[in-house]
Amino acid sequence: MLELRPVCENCKTPLPPDSVDAMICSFECTFCMHCATEVLYNVCPNCGGGFAPRPIRPAVNRKGDNYLGVYPATKTVKFRPVDRDLHDNFAAALRDIPPHKR
Repeated sequence: MLELRPVCENCKTPLPPDSVDAMICSFECTFCMHCATEVLYNVCPNCGGGFAPRPIRPAVNRKGDNYLGVYPATKTVKFRPVDRDLHDNFAAALRDIPPHKR
């Protein structure tokens, strides 16, 4: 199941479970929209993949106990600020390649 991380890994912006600002890569690295687009150029600093909006888990039990009450967001913070110079060099070779072709 998708881990709903509570903050941006780069800047610690809060990203509650219902945030429309949360972006993830396929490994669930989690960043706010600003960091994912303006700082990281849609290149995950951990895997080189792209980002997609993080799905929002239902807050209310509508079917089969598949909701936040049974499957809450994690409280574990992953704070790994990105070294901008290193990431700029890493992303330079990838940012113009669509994520599905990386």
